[in-house]
Amino acid sequence: MTATTDGAGAPGADPADTAPAPGPAALRGAQEAAARATRHLLARQDAAGWWKGDLETNVTMDAEDLLLRQFLGIRDEATTQAAARFIRGEQAADGTWATFHGGPPELSATIEAYVALRLAGDAPDAPHMARASAWIRAHGGIAAARVFTRIWLALFGWWSWDHLPELPPELVFLPPWVPLNIYDFGCWARQTIVPLTVVSAKRPVRPAPFALDELHTDARRPYPVAKRPAPLASWEGAFQRMDKVLHVYRRFAPRRLRKAAMDTAARWIIERQENDGCWGGIQPPAVYSVIALHLLGYDLAHPVMRAGLESLDRFAVWREDGPPGPDGRGGGPIRMIEACQSPVWDTCLAAIALADAGLAPDHPALVKAADWMLGEEIVRTGDWAVRRPGLAPGGWAFEFHNDTYPDIDDTAEVVLALRRIKHPEPARVEGAIARGVSWNLGMQSKNGAWGAFDADNTSPFPNRLPFCDFGEVIDPPSADVTAHVVEMLAVEGKAADPRTRRGIAWLLAEQEPTGAWFGRWGTNYVYGTGSVVPALTAAGLAPAHPAIRRAVRWLESVQNEDGGWGEDQRSYKDPEWAGKGASTPSQTAWALMALLSAGERDGKAVERGIAHLVETQRGDGSWDEPYFTGTGFPWDFSINYHLYRQVFPLTALGRYLYGEPFAPGEA
Repeated sequence: MTATTDGAGAPGADPADTAPAPGPAALRGAQEAAARATRHLLARQDAAGWWKGDLETNVTMDAEDLLLRQFLGIRDEATTQAAARFIRGEQAADGTWATFHGGPPELSATIEAYVALRLAGDAPDAPHMARASAWIRAHGGIAAARVFTRIWLALFGWWSWDHLPELPPELVFLPPWVPLNIYDFGCWARQTIVPLTVVSAKRPVRPAPFALDELHTDARRPYPVAKRPAPLASWEGAFQRMDKVLHVYRRFAPRRLRKAAMDTAARWIIERQENDGCWGGIQPPAVYSVIALHLLGYDLAHPVMRAGLESLDRFAVWREDGPPGPDGRGGGPIRMIEACQSPVWDTCLAAIALADAGLAPDHPALVKAADWMLGEEIVRTGDWAVRRPGLAPGGWAFEFHNDTYPDIDDTAEVVLALRRIKHPEPARVEGAIARGVSWNLGMQSKNGAWGAFDADNTSPFPNRLPFCDFGEVIDPPSADVTAHVVEMLAVEGKAADPRTRRGIAWLLAEQEPTGAWFGRWGTNYVYGTGSVVPALTAAGLAPAHPAIRRAVRWLESVQNEDGGWGEDQRSYKDPEWAGKGASTPSQTAWALMALLSAGERDGKAVERGIAHLVETQRGDGSWDEPYFTGTGFPWDFSINYHLYRQVFPLTALGRYLYGEPFAPGEA
């Protein structure tokens, strides 16, 4: 690796605006911080070779887990109280819950958290509960909640199934060429919707353990008065009327056809159960799959159900530092539910960070990580083959056990990690890399870019369904995923390949007028820009390229006074928030990675950013990051990856000290 020291500033910049080369003290501070971070990260590696940080989302995961256990009759007091302690600890002073740290109150999250605490025995007239219910009523009550929240309440008679969008199980019979077939949905939505078609058809109601009149704006009329539909000529109006037709169809659906559809859905669900009992390594599809199969007659002792329930327990993170309860008495263990787990993603990012920070390529920790990643390679065909039937399998998923849905983003980053490691079996590594590269190339969408799980998953219809108000339900190409693939292809010597060039052209066309790029899977424009700039320079674009200079100017313009970078989740809804937010270690690192790849190592912005990382590092070599910098669905589902705060700052420090890890590809 060679240090990059040229290009400190935009063409024609005043030399007075360019900082001198960092002095010995600055370099020494960065070296010491990198050494501490390296020791900290090495100490966190599992004996099997992987890394995994907690994946924190919001309290709806914990509330729905308790509601599932109540529905199945398996809720126990210890689990309930541990979950309740976590939920109470996330409540704001006004009685509400948000979906990300420091975010605004969110109605559905507040309703679900409130119901979970009622299950735990919290009295509705307790001060913290009264504040929550008053806020819920003031903001429309249950009737204003999202569809998924009302489905959970319908399971116990707190809401009427008649006032929910219809989702017929016959959907599974639609071939892939018909609009609104299940493969038009993103993989995460597909895995959720198929079991929910069974739940929608069955319309189960379990006895409610208590009433929820206090969450309705008018307890005498808990269901909304029918609103005038939107104009028929609008998409909203068309889909509203289609939903009415489906409600009528429900009453006349042929019984044999409906039973055949539900049986087909059950087979579809069971065929996609992973070896560890989960579905796709994601908690929500597992929850709804367990409910659907239970409604179809699978008892809790059935091997499929038993494995599914055991897999759900593995999403639980237990801690011993619970806060006192609302009565002021001592706390106890707390239990947080992860929406999914990210060991492959965390491991490849940790390996990249350690290698870029100067750890020897044959260091035992890196070799062990490579061994584990090689063992996680996916070699069987999954749902992605519906759109790419002739493509050979390869690549890596995000989670521990997920052979159905490999991830294009993970595959690119695993290849980049493996390229940094000197493994004693090079032929084994080369074979896995070749298969991963081939699969990624085969998953390129028609427009030249890449989505996360599927190719050309861009139908405009799924997001318009009345049912789909819970976040993104399709998987269109994104700048961050495309950038990681382009960077990987450049490192593999394919910078001049026509497929890579199409990806580069798409990225250049997607640049915002500000100079930034939108971040689909990380927050937000800082992540997108931090992903794209290193990819473009790796593929051979010069630091003086106009797109690179625009990105540099934007990053410099949004740097915080403390030298760091941050961006709030609200930038997904309001462009005024783009690049604005409290400084975080991960977002500071993303900005630095972009600036360093653009030749800005000796610039003031880099100097201040590196100083911020050094100054905010804790004594044990870690960083603190309460803010959510990851994205599941833009705005609707935010993520705090607890390892991001460790791996990305170390990567940035390493590249500052040692330069870019690979020479740029061919222009």
